This record gives sequence, C-alpha cells and structure tokens, in this order.
Amino acid sequence: MRKVDVFRALHRGRLPGDPLVLPGPWDAVSARVCEEAGFPALATPSAGIAAALGHEDGSTPADEMFAAVARIARAVDIPVSADVEGGYGLAPKELVERLLEAGAVGCNLEDSEHGVLQDPREHAEWLAEVRYAAGDQLFVNARVDTFAYGHGDPAQAIERAALYVAAGADCIYPIGAPVDVLPLLRSGIQGPLNVFGRLDGAGPSPTELGELGATRVTFGPGLQRRAARQLREAAKSLRA
Repeated sequence: MRKVDVFRALHRGRLPGDPLVLPGPWDAVSARVCEEAGFPALATPSAGIAAALGHEDGSTPADEMFAAVARIARAVDIPVSADVEGGYGLAPKELVERLLEAGAVGCNLEDSEHGVLQDPREHAEWLAEVRYAAGDQLFVNARVDTFAYGHGDPAQAIERAALYVAAGADCIYPIGAPVDVLPLLRSGIQGPLNVFGRLDGAGPSPTELGELGATRVTFGPGLQRRAARQLREAAKSLRA
C-alpha cells in the first residue's frame, strides 16, 4: 500500500475520543524520535522548521522548506504531511511536483497571506487546481483562518470549509477555533476535521478534542518550542 493510502486510512473510522495524533518534527532527528515513539504518521510545522532554520515564521524561502521536508521524509518510514503555508506563490502543478519530490504524502495549505484572508471562492478554485494536479497522490488539509484573522464567525468558517471540500480538500483545519465551537464546526463540516492541540496543558487533551469532534490533532511548532525550552534549561545548567 502506498504511504498516501496509509495516511488516508488513518483518518477513517476514528472513534470519538480517539483522534489521529500527529506530532510536528522539525528535522530528521526529531522525526526519528517521533517514529520510534510509535506515531503512525507525522505533520511538519512550518513555524517549527522556520525557527530551526533561523527564519521568522512565514519567511522561510520555498527551497529551504522543501529541502527540510525532504530530510524529514527520508529519515522515517512512516507517512509525512508537510505544512507549506500558502504555497509560496507556486503554480499548483509545480507545488504538487515539489511536494512529491520531497516525499510528502500530504500538505497543509492556508487561506490567508500575511494575516489577510483570501477570497474564499478564488482560494477554492486554486485548491481545485492543486487537487487536479495531485490526483490521489496527496492528502490536502485546507486551513481555514477565519478564527485567526477574521471575525471568528463559525458560520463563515463552515461556508469556507464547504467550498474547499467541494474543491477536493481531504480535511479542514479551522485553526484557532475556540473549543466551545468545535461541536458546531463538526456538525457543519463534511469529512475529517483537524484541530490544534496544545502541549503546555493549557487546553484540552487530544482525547478531549476527539470527543468534541476532532478527527486529528496537530500541534504546530509546539514540540519544537518545548524542546527549545528544555535545551535552554540544559544550557543554563551546563553554564552554571
């Protein structure tokens, strides 16, 4: 079975309280650690990779991002989905080609640019072109940024999600959605629902997010930032 088929299958038949948990490795070492821990798949965080490469979030050059994804994908045997932000201005065909060359089986695509929401219908048309170029070779996670950069209206998020699903998106990611609206989003959005999880204990556990409607849980740069904090403490101790 192809890795992309394995990845798709991981999203099917999830029971409430048992979402697919996808940690976010930022380099080959962290990817191997996550694989050895028993995770069935990984989802790279653009912000985590940016920090590891010395860039601000959102400013990583495309070549560096794809190279980082390729190193991660080569380091493990499990499927890897890649956060490629807004696609770096690449034409859909080139974007798909570069993702496949890097070894990714999926991608996270945002519907905002520099904090400004894209026109949803134009973005849906672009997603449809990505879907056409990818065929069944990529699992497309369409991020909905209305809670991050819009008015936070659940109805608006559901409307955008419907357009993106119709365009061929495999999963919807309403990043920043408040926990109390997750059941509403779950009832109004077709297909798998990606929810942002926290590693600092300040939010619901993955199990609780699954009970609220999450099909899968990702953590953005949370793992990389936790590792950086631990390294900082170790460095202070060594210096002392």
